[in-house]
Amino acid sequence: MPPRPGLTDHWLAETIRLREAHWGPIQDASELRQARAGAGGLNSRILLRARLLAQRDGLADTVERLRRAAAIALCLAVTLAISAGAGAALAALGDGARPVNIVWALGALLGVHALAFLAWLASLGWHGAGAGLGQAWLWAAQRLARGPDAALALQALTGLLARHGALRWLLGAVTHGLWLVALAASLAALLLALSTRRYGFAWETTILDPQRFVELTAALGWLPARLGLAMPDAATVLASDGTQPLAPGARALWANWLVGVLACYGIAPRLVAWALCSARAVQALRRLRIDPDLPGHAALRDRLAPTSERMDHDAAEPAPILPKLDHAVAGPVSGAVLVGVELAPDLPWPPPGLPPQVRCEPVLDGREQRAALLERLSREPPARLGIACDARQTPDRGTLALIVELAAHAGATRVWLAHGDASPRAPGWRRRLAQAGLAASAAGHDLRALLAWLEDGHE
Repeated sequence: MPPRPGLTDHWLAETIRLREAHWGPIQDASELRQARAGAGGLNSRILLRARLLAQRDGLADTVERLRRAAAIALCLAVTLAISAGAGAALAALGDGARPVNIVWALGALLGVHALAFLAWLASLGWHGAGAGLGQAWLWAAQRLARGPDAALALQALTGLLARHGALRWLLGAVTHGLWLVALAASLAALLLALSTRRYGFAWETTILDPQRFVELTAALGWLPARLGLAMPDAATVLASDGTQPLAPGARALWANWLVGVLACYGIAPRLVAWALCSARAVQALRRLRIDPDLPGHAALRDRLAPTSERMDHDAAEPAPILPKLDHAVAGPVSGAVLVGVELAPDLPWPPPGLPPQVRCEPVLDGREQRAALLERLSREPPARLGIACDARQTPDRGTLALIVELAAHAGATRVWLAHGDASPRAPGWRRRLAQAGLAASAAGHDLRALLAWLEDGHE
């Protein structure tokens, strides 16, 4: 079973789609032929074509460079988060020369976190989750990647993720992850400082009633107390007004309170939010699909999955819409020509055993080659024209129209269906060729019979 297409495959497809939307269709004759020969339906062929084009044009390297830049930017962000978190904890405690102001320490450790977390919760209502640190991370990744197509690749990534509902959760996971790292660093620095230095704790006020601090301490300490941490009681809070020295036991209670509040109201909410965003992001990434109706993809439908392949085998045969061969070339004809039309790379060309008197043309892959060959045939029409096609591909209208146009410049035409003895699409080829006006005997999978006919007109 082939591997399931991942984020990179869809990312490349979206990048190619945007590139063609901005600057027009890309020359893709060879890549289109390989994609049509591949297994799977329309979506798989769109992904394969995009991967081949991205490898050819360097977009795959751009995407990989942007991925590495994102990893580097994330490592730098984690380093900054650790430094900021540890620095905030040490700044909140001070040097120990004077008592730690409990309210100021609490604000230094949790103030910015609380405001940012509340803003994230509010943004859930208008689909703005994941901004802030996540957006800064993407900006830094683009700056590190640089290159002419880095902005296009990043636009493709964000558009793809947003369309499938993954962007907000992915950026949210990055944001909460960085906050989680910073708060964990604060906790580690707090525990280290409290374990190696003696700190006093006090609250200070000019206009507030001391009872307000008792209530605040009890409210914030309720959840840490449920987890088994010893919290300061009312008497300890009232005694911590900075006018009297605290006993070692009171210092330990305040240290437990500060650590518990940081863990319960800082680390725990960020951990829950990070887990939620990560889970939702993973679910959304698993739902990545190609939307064949998007501009750019819709134009590929007939080129990658022609009508003859998509229609049900039991459905009624549609009316032919191809030009029909109603005459051979008039006038003198001579010689024999063999030409290949959109052949897969695994088919050797020229084919083995080609008679020396048969002129072998290159495989037609582009519009310029087709025009040049038609001009040569019009000047020197051959008596016998052999056309090689890959029966593993589908007989789309463009290919059949080209066969009809080539046949109109030759005295007689036969089509070699390479791999026609094993391909389930061979009957469709014969049916379509018959609709185009070629006799049933003019199409076959026997190469030796074709070469014998080209050599002397007899099989």
